[in-house]
Amino acid sequence: MSVTDRLLANNRAYAEAFATRPPATTERRVAVVACMDARLDVHAILGLREGEAHVIRNAGGAVTDDVIRSLLISQRLLGTEEIVLVHHTGCGMLTFTDDAVKAAVEAETGLRPAFALEAFADLEEDVRQSLARIHASPFIPRKGSVRGFVYEVESGRLREVSERAGEVMLTGTAEGATAGLTPRPTSGTLRRAPSRR
Repeated sequence: MSVTDRLLANNRAYAEAFATRPPATTERRVAVVACMDARLDVHAILGLREGEAHVIRNAGGAVTDDVIRSLLISQRLLGTEEIVLVHHTGCGMLTFTDDAVKAAVEAETGLRPAFALEAFADLEEDVRQSLARIHASPFIPRKGSVRGFVYEVESGRLREVSERAGEVMLTGTAEGATAGLTPRPTSGTLRRAPSRR
């Protein structure tokens, strides 16, 4: 049985106990942009339940044109007001360069990807660039609470990254008391900072 077949079996069990789901609008009115790394359980890290946030994920948690598209819809059509960015230690995006991977793809296929892969060499600086891209976008109307964090996969903690270099703050715990979130009870064209191509 393939992994996909096992997932379908899991879905059948899930559907048997399926109840009415929350509405598309989020209870907490927050959107989270995070890396797709399998070690990041965003809901557990932030103490979120189903229906409480929009979670947008990609390789590296990069703020790309498509993330701006999702944030536009999240804010303008679905009423979210805050944005939380989550990068993490040990990210695979730290281990290669755009040029090296693009050259390998071109050698194999004859085609060089025109899009940025968004690899980076400095974790905190990439969080700052992501924050800057959101603030620079004319399509995101609510920017009063846009905050960036690095999740430490070694400890389960988040540390907040200031938009100014040199100011990094320890914030929250693995239990989810982070980014101003209440802990879970116990019972067009993007105007961006330069892309790396």
